Amino acid sequence: MDTEGQFAPVSAAEARERYDAFGPTAQVVVKEVAKAMGLDPETYEERVTSEVVETARDVLFAESLAVQVGSMAEFEEWREDTDCEVTLVGAETVDNVVWHAAPFAEQAVAATFQDERRAAVGTLRRQAFGRIYREVI
Repeated sequence: MDTEGQFAPVSAAEARERYDAFGPTAQVVVKEVAKAMGLDPETYEERVTSEVVETARDVLFAESLAVQVGSMAEFEEWREDTDCEVTLVGAETVDNVVWHAAPFAEQAVAATFQDERRAAVGTLRRQAFGRIYREVI
């Protein structure tokens, strides 16, 4: 079992602080991407809305989350020891699982995968953001 990512908030306040801190970075990322796409100032003003910047902030936050990656047996062992309510996405008959727990929210999400670890990690992070953090932040 191993960990990808670095952010595992211990409180809702810590999650909100981290999310808020990504605001300026999200604005810069969106501006630089728009510049690389060759958007003129009028198109930029028309197309780059607050929702676009918020989406960038959501992604930056989600992609920073620490997730555990392990075998189904390792996941089941962890699951037996957690007090979190676990939402499992995917087939239970595959060999691998990626999961993220937010003990302060008493919730965890997990996604199973066979071979596509990178895709599973990305999916899981989006699931964690939508199911756990969206309400918190």
